[in-house]
Amino acid sequence: MRLMRTVVVFLFALLGSMTAAQATVEIHIDMSHQRMHVQSSSGSYSWPVSTARSGYSTPRGSYAPTGMQRMHYSRKYHMSPMPHSIFFRGGYAIHGSYATGSLGRPASHGCVRLAPGNAAKLYSMVQAEGASISITGSPPASRRFARASHGRALAYAQWRSGRHDGVRGWQAHPLEWLLGR
Repeated sequence: MRLMRTVVVFLFALLGSMTAAQATVEIHIDMSHQRMHVQSSSGSYSWPVSTARSGYSTPRGSYAPTGMQRMHYSRKYHMSPMPHSIFFRGGYAIHGSYATGSLGRPASHGCVRLAPGNAAKLYSMVQAEGASISITGSPPASRRFARASHGRALAYAQWRSGRHDGVRGWQAHPLEWLLGR
């Protein structure tokens, strides 16, 4: 009986140390800088991402993966391909995107987009080790949009007041020019 108890205690200790030794991939998404930082047993990585654009939101907080699909098609957004999807909250996922020119700035409907190769690498790491996901920060304000909006508002104010000498581009259709159409 005493030997059996010792063996059981030894097995529990062994299993506990094996679980503690298994590292999980730590994924941190910084929306302020549109970057993902990854720590895993295979190394450290920092990749550009795209989070939610204006009018949409990427949820902040701490998460664990709730599901993974090698290839998912978004029924909500016109069957858009989402390769190497790692779902973390409802329909929100980290996934590959073929719109790599948008990486590094907000461009998604709320998911976290990565370059396809980086998404595949992350997918295999999470599949092997598990993961914890943290999302912090706020999407950067688009300075270019703010400057353009300010310039358009100023030009419209000048047009309304009759002071529009030398301002080009909006004389025929000031509201369309103001709205950027």
